[in-house]
Amino acid sequence: MNKESKRREALQYHAEPTPGKIQVVPTKKYATQRDLSLAYSPGVAEPCLEIAANKEDVYKYTAKGNLVAVISNGTAVLGLGDIGPEAGKPVMEGKGLLFKIFSDIDVFDIEVDTKNVEEFIQTVKNIAPTFGGINLEDIKAPESFEIERRLIEELDIPVMHDDQHGTAIISSAALINALELAGKKAEDVKMVVSGAGSAAIACTDLYVSLGVKVENILMYNSKGLLTKDNPSLSDLQLKYAIDGAKIELAEAVKDADVFIGLSSGDILSPAMLLSMAKNPIVFAMANPNPEIDYNLAVETRKDVIMATGRSDFPNQVNNVLGFPYIFRGALDVRATKINEAMKMAAVKALAILAKEPVPEQVNVAYGATKLGFGQEYIIPKPFDPRLITVVAPAVARAAMESGVAKNPITDWAAYEDVLRERMGNDNKMVRLITNRAKLDPKRIVFAEADQLNVLKAAQIVYEDGIGFPILLGNKEVILELKAELGFDADLEIIDPKTDEEEERRNRFANSFWESRERRGVSKLDAQKFMRERNYFAAMMVNEGEADALVTGHSRSYPSVVKPMMQLIPKAQNASLIATANMMLTSRGPMFLSDTAININPSAQDLVNIAVMTSKTAKMFGVEPVIAMVSFSNFGSSTSESASKVREAVAYLHKNHPEMIVDGEIQADFALNPEMLQEKFPFSKLAGKKVNTLIFPNLESANITYKLLKELYKVNSIGPIMMGMGKPVHIFQLGASVEEMVNMAAIAVIDAQEKEIKKNKLAQ
Repeated sequence: MNKESKRREALQYHAEPTPGKIQVVPTKKYATQRDLSLAYSPGVAEPCLEIAANKEDVYKYTAKGNLVAVISNGTAVLGLGDIGPEAGKPVMEGKGLLFKIFSDIDVFDIEVDTKNVEEFIQTVKNIAPTFGGINLEDIKAPESFEIERRLIEELDIPVMHDDQHGTAIISSAALINALELAGKKAEDVKMVVSGAGSAAIACTDLYVSLGVKVENILMYNSKGLLTKDNPSLSDLQLKYAIDGAKIELAEAVKDADVFIGLSSGDILSPAMLLSMAKNPIVFAMANPNPEIDYNLAVETRKDVIMATGRSDFPNQVNNVLGFPYIFRGALDVRATKINEAMKMAAVKALAILAKEPVPEQVNVAYGATKLGFGQEYIIPKPFDPRLITVVAPAVARAAMESGVAKNPITDWAAYEDVLRERMGNDNKMVRLITNRAKLDPKRIVFAEADQLNVLKAAQIVYEDGIGFPILLGNKEVILELKAELGFDADLEIIDPKTDEEEERRNRFANSFWESRERRGVSKLDAQKFMRERNYFAAMMVNEGEADALVTGHSRSYPSVVKPMMQLIPKAQNASLIATANMMLTSRGPMFLSDTAININPSAQDLVNIAVMTSKTAKMFGVEPVIAMVSFSNFGSSTSESASKVREAVAYLHKNHPEMIVDGEIQADFALNPEMLQEKFPFSKLAGKKVNTLIFPNLESANITYKLLKELYKVNSIGPIMMGMGKPVHIFQLGASVEEMVNMAAIAVIDAQEKEIKKNKLAQ
């Protein structure tokens, strides 16, 4: 995508379908006049009177306790500088979005039109009664230091300037672990800091709290080494300034143990890195270009322990590892401030978490066989689902122990359960899927690339690094649509009907005919079929000319699935083909099977569908808890439909005891743990959270997933094909661009998994 196309896409994203990125949603019923009379007059008077009598009751009767203000005056917005409060608003809304998706904290963004420190402070103080916490954002130094200091002193709610402390907290956790790996102690290391802005000062302050000695630190700004004879330095910078002659950066890094970069790209050369001490620690955190490229650094020195601000390299110092969970813990104990003890608790929690065994979901997200503590893993990954249940409680405990918590937690197990539930409504699974696909992109045939939305999906897949599209369809139409979209990538475009594809058509036809000659397919039939894009595309995958295939946007599912069944063999040991839909629900991802293929599966078919769905869930790092659903509960009906489900469950219990599966069971009991525990405590599902439903027939499965999707706007990924020997996946008719991108990512992951399996068999 060219620069102008990227610009248009970013503007369209923010403008449509509704301007902005956040909205206010009611949390109470409002359907009847009775509801409205409770929400407003006269019912609202009762909580008003309670709060008037006891101000702390504002946390009981209003949203204050889960509401954070993201406040800026727009004087230091990203790398754009002083662009004003209105221009900074999209960033503030974006920060609000991150708060919500990572820690379920609601946000109002507040843009303040003043550069006067006193006016800014008074404005925030005046609106503070609305909020449970204040996140200061994109305020230039040195004013940001004074604003934060004053507000912490003068308000009784948590205040933090994330630009300062976020990077400090995350990089400090990384530093603790890097020092351990390097076999060094904080008090002994020589440190060079490139950068002297608010983030660099806050980072260095926290490193000193970890034991690094001020006299062992050399700090640089854009003009060189900080020295005490420089009148332009602030008081905060002066504490890291030295007496004496200036030392060039190249000289300073000689024999240094740690290099901290919060400045600009490519200022640390390979020669400078080579001059550093044994097992050097390099945190090159400038974005988008680090002070030294990660690959260049590790090629230069095998013993370097490296971190950057980039997501495409190991050890990303990402503020999202910190601020959502720090505020979560602070809000949940009603802390009056975020103090140094709470920040240090977050640091230590992150450092310890990096040494714990990594959940399979995280391994899946990053395409790792087994992530483990070491040079390439010194801080947790942003996808790690444990962050909220590790960092937030650590911060909450520190608030209690340091005496700033007004609402102490007593039942920590129950608190962690609440935190897990908060994260159920997030679409982290989509990020996991795309991230996993991007680690090893594959060649994907888009069989309907002359459809505008299909081409849009292919463009996103290519530009996001998910895969390498091969575009099938009318070449002239595709080129026109590419020009319209600003999609200027030089990709392979194939029209199966053209003369230039005659040789390939004939080759594919011969291969198809030879495989089907005793099953009613003539050579002439095979040649005709190869003029149809879905047959042609399937043969490209069969013949190794593509790694995966997606199709179905413009045609009915049965008409598209037919050529796939004819051309693509079943996977080894697969007795049938089935599909599953991954529904991204408020309780987390739910797998529903079979939603598209088997109309009335037998008991043995249900067994096979359950086993395949279990494997599919595990492919995405989800440990399946499977309910075989019916209109009957554990033998309450002798109907044929219920009996086959019961028979399938009995077979699974006997032959697959490792699977957590039970039934037949009604859907409400399967999804309501309290009801299930009360009525059927003997069930294998009792005390567990069901995340997979196997239906007795296609009708019930298909209706269920489409009702969820349309009535409740639950995002659906699928139908995911199971049992196919090749990575072939079919869209629902009229699938959205987003759905097609997600399915393309699924196809890439499927190709990755099949390649891994093939390589294992070959060994």
